[in-house]
Amino acid sequence: MQPAWLLPEHIEDILPPYARVAEALRRQLLDLFDRHGYDLVCPPLVEYLESLLTGAARDLDLKTFKVVDGLSGRMLGVRADMTPQAARIDAHLLNRQGVARLCYAGPVLRTRPAGFLGSREPFQIGAEIFGHARIEADLEIQGLLLAALEAAGVPDVRLSLGHAGLFRAMVAGSGLEAQEAQALFSALRQKDVPEVAAITARLDAPWQTAFCTLPDLYGGREALQRAKDVLPDLPAIRLALEDLGRLLDAGQGADIRVDLADLRGDGYHNGVMFAAYAGGQARAVALGGRYDGAGAVFGRSRPATGFSLDLRQILDCLPQPGPRGGILAPYREDEDLRVRIADLRAAGERVVVELPGQEAHRAETGCHRALVREAGQWLIKFL
Repeated sequence: MQPAWLLPEHIEDILPPYARVAEALRRQLLDLFDRHGYDLVCPPLVEYLESLLTGAARDLDLKTFKVVDGLSGRMLGVRADMTPQAARIDAHLLNRQGVARLCYAGPVLRTRPAGFLGSREPFQIGAEIFGHARIEADLEIQGLLLAALEAAGVPDVRLSLGHAGLFRAMVAGSGLEAQEAQALFSALRQKDVPEVAAITARLDAPWQTAFCTLPDLYGGREALQRAKDVLPDLPAIRLALEDLGRLLDAGQGADIRVDLADLRGDGYHNGVMFAAYAGGQARAVALGGRYDGAGAVFGRSRPATGFSLDLRQILDCLPQPGPRGGILAPYREDEDLRVRIADLRAAGERVVVELPGQEAHRAETGCHRALVREAGQWLIKFL
């Protein structure tokens, strides 16, 4: 028999003092988004399955827990990503004609972790822009993503830029079949150059060379110039490289690189893609990009771009937090003491009342100061 306290694999509690830091970061990031004009939405934890997976790739389908609704008999999905929910809200509920800026924060649940050390219950915080199809929206999202990571104190941020539209244009031009394209997508995502060569072996030499070169097209402006030299001269590819150049130029002062084989995400992106990394972590702490056509199944096909980050991963990037601290107050029927405690709490202090008989466990409170009665007053003294 398994112990009653045992949690499923890759599911874990957030304990003190990390939970306090996580909540403070959540508030800080949502306040940041609010100052940039993003309206907060709170989608439900479960929805009908077809709503959650609308327009999504197979990746998201495999990540989604599925259950039968006891009321309707229909299939429900536990959200594995809040982006499709934001798209539904924009298209079906808000119905704004111009640009809509939405943000959200909450846990998502996935059938499998994103890596050996990943969680199956990420805490997702994100921001999305709906209704603007041009590069200006992507530039705003890139700037907001970098501002969010800076506000959270994430060290050594590196931003990798890719473009799903470039890959799609190359697939269409080369004549690859859908099954081959899916296998190639996975191989490029894993930087598996021999597998890329094997999948594209039947293609004409220029196309195979172009696909096999993609994993090496990493860096700054020089990588974009090399891409222009070696990739097919198609309008969609030229436009993709121009967009990436605009994003590179806008990120002066930040560590930004293009990586034309970086095809991370859940497979629904069709334009610019963002992947942010922190010092010491191999997995991206934030992902995003353009996913035009969002909301089509809800009656309105809207251009969209955005990003989301995992608060749990952000916590792993930060220094170990110390105890909250606070002021220890005695348990006493004293009106002056009651008023003093109320005033301190109103001023933002953490005051812990020591219940009778708990003196031996005082260290567990984390308090480093105490209220002491001296000369008829309640004074704060260091323990």
